[in-house]
Order: sequence, then C-alpha cells, then structure tokens
Amino acid sequence: MKFFAVHPIGFELKDPLKVIPATKISVVLCAAIYFATGLFGYLLFGDATMSDILVNFDQSSGSSIGSLFNDVVRLSYALHLMLVFPLMNFSLRANLDELLFPKRSSLAKDSTRFIGLTLALLVCCFLSAIAVPDIWYFFQFLGSTTTVSIAFIFPAAIVLRNVHGVSTSREKTVAAIMLVLAVATSTIAISTNLYSLTVTAN
Repeated sequence: MKFFAVHPIGFELKDPLKVIPATKISVVLCAAIYFATGLFGYLLFGDATMSDILVNFDQSSGSSIGSLFNDVVRLSYALHLMLVFPLMNFSLRANLDELLFPKRSSLAKDSTRFIGLTLALLVCCFLSAIAVPDIWYFFQFLGSTTTVSIAFIFPAAIVLRNVHGVSTSREKTVAAIMLVLAVATSTIAISTNLYSLTVTAN
C-alpha cells in the first residue's frame, strides 16, 4: 500500500480504523518481498547484480528454464504496475480534484468530473512515459525532492509554524535541524543527479 494512499482509502472505509491492520500487513509483505528480491537477486547474479535488478533479467541465460523465469518476472512486474497504478491514481485524482474544485460536490457523485480528471491524468502519464526515455532519471529526482519533502521538510515546517501552539522549544529546535539537514541533503542529491545527467549526455 502506498503511504500517501493510506488516509484517502481509510476515509473510504466504513470503519477507518481497519486501515491500521491493513497497513501493517502491507508493510510486512513489502518488506518480505523486497528482502527476498534483494537476497535471491544477489544469489542469482552475484557481483553482476544491477541497481535495477530487472535489467539483469533482460540478459539471456541460454536455457529454456532461464527464459521462462525471465518471462515470469516480466509478467509479475507488469501485474505489479497494473495493481499499483490505480492506487497511485486514486490519491492523485482526489487531491487534484480538491485543488481545482474545492467547493464542488464529492468527486464520487460527479461522474463527468471523475471521468474527465481520470482521462486527463492518463493522458499526462502516457505522454510523460513517451517523453522520458529512462524512468530512473525521474525516480532520482523524485527521491531527492518529493520524498525528502514529505518525510522531513513538510513535518518540520508544520512544527516550526506551530499554528495551534503545541510545539515545545525542544521540538522546534529538532525540527529546525531536521529542516536544514533535509534541504542540504536534497540539494546535494539534486546536484549529483544533474551532474550525472550532464556526464551521461556528454
């Protein structure tokens, strides 16, 4: 379960508290899958393991079993994308609707708006997929900007803003340090990504 979809999905449930065990199960399953993928990928490919392990499966092993295994991995990844994309699109569509139409009725009650937003998002995703030749460039910048912002910068900014007057001076100090470190880390990561892009282009 994508972390940014937890709250919207929770609000859709009759009992929002049911999202807590679902989230715990999802985290455990994801951790187990990532661990198994990393472990068996390294056992299979050794030092030749790529940062994107799917690239390793593009190489032919010369055996029918290896070819079958490659096809199974590709199909499982395609299935993964088919299941994850609607979940990601769910949160994006809901947030975009609240941003563009804050005073309109619920999106679930307006089929025209729902279909329009969905088609617009699908077209944007499709065109982006065509325009960006390597998805890892996108992931690099996403990790160095969005992830840092959601995990560190925004929470620290909320504590420092202290709208309700509940933050202590110690919490504000920690938030300020976290904010500075997050901005510095993000800046370094973005600079590194830009440098690697220019080196690759040359």
